[in-house]
Amino acid sequence: MVDLISIPGIGKTSLELLEAAGFHDAEALAKTGAPELAHELARANSMLKITKRTPGESTIGKWIAAARDIVGIPAEPAEPAAMPVNYEQSPQVIAMLANAPLAIPLPARVLLTHQLGVADIPAAILLNCYSGDLDVRVEQRLPKHPPSKPATVSNSYVLLADSGNPRLEIDTSRMRSSDQLAAPVVHEVNDRPPPPSDRVALIRTPRPSTNEGRDPQSRWYIRGVLHNNTLAIILGAFVTLLLMIMMPASMIAAALLLASVQAPEHFSWVPKGLLALPVILPVVGIFYLFFGLGGRCRICGQQLFVHRPHLKNTRAHRIPGLGYILPLCVHILLFRWFRCTHCGTPVRLKE
Repeated sequence: MVDLISIPGIGKTSLELLEAAGFHDAEALAKTGAPELAHELARANSMLKITKRTPGESTIGKWIAAARDIVGIPAEPAEPAAMPVNYEQSPQVIAMLANAPLAIPLPARVLLTHQLGVADIPAAILLNCYSGDLDVRVEQRLPKHPPSKPATVSNSYVLLADSGNPRLEIDTSRMRSSDQLAAPVVHEVNDRPPPPSDRVALIRTPRPSTNEGRDPQSRWYIRGVLHNNTLAIILGAFVTLLLMIMMPASMIAAALLLASVQAPEHFSWVPKGLLALPVILPVVGIFYLFFGLGGRCRICGQQLFVHRPHLKNTRAHRIPGLGYILPLCVHILLFRWFRCTHCGTPVRLKE
């Protein structure tokens, strides 16, 4: 077997490109044609980016001629080129593919090494367009079952059952026969509220005294999952609402104070106490950074008092023209429960 590196004109880059196309020795190179090899090299180089420019058909023809001289086959093949054969209609191929248990996928390491995407992987060879001998490799891989443990033998008899004490982790009182399973099982529904001592049940359902005398259809009826940090949510709603009110108020107050300085004859009625609004606004902003940005939903974990440009839940609190955050803050402070703007889950702030 003659190596390709011994053929004149084939360097290290050309050798790597030929091996990527499936030509590993001079015999395989001598049996191909220049147009077919040029097409294969161009396709391999487009996927693997081995060289900037694919060798031309004339250069490839010189490689093939030199390989034929080394191998000792005539310059032109004596037999005509093989035409495509439709192997899809062959009964042997149909039976072989039908019995193939699995296909070996392309390893992810190969894709990562050559930086290939799914679109860069060429389609498989069509059996009705393949010429020459068909080589189909089928490998059967069966799962290996762990060896079964031999049965315990005592006095030449097989021990079928152990009449000793039952296992402690199996509750035999809950075991039922097949006849009992055939009958419909009726589950008892417990409508009674959970006891106050049950913390898990309290997270799901409020105490009976919380909604005593309230209409279940009204907003005053506290519902939902109990939040794990109710005080932080209430403070966050208060600070956010205060910030939303003080921002336009501070801007108006600053404009009026500036006008009273520039034109005191027309704006002498502006009180000097309005200066407190622009001064207090940074303090409220600092409290918003601590409590407003930290208020999150217990279920989805999204920030409640921060505007996010995405589709809101259809059941979220909203007032046309005012958005979602302001109605959410008012609802929290008045009713002590809210629906998350992002997931729509009701969350309560009172046990």
